[in-house]
Amino acid sequence: MKLPYGIGEQAINKVIEEHPVIGEILEKHEIGCVTCGVGICLMNDVVSIHSLGDKVEAQIEQEITDYMNRRKN
Repeated sequence: MKLPYGIGEQAINKVIEEHPVIGEILEKHEIGCVTCGVGICLMNDVVSIHSLGDKVEAQIEQEITDYMNRRKN
């Protein structure tokens, strides 16, 4: 994944803490990072770990990018 603003290199627990909407996006696609007790996976790795396929990964990437771009403007 190529996520904006360096969030791809951050631990998922920190990303969700700062951006709860990203947690909602992941939950919508049945990625349960919000309830994971570990939370040390990098954001870039989270989606690929779940093997959802290229189309779904691209959709998640776009949703996160759109959210981040709206937030920064």
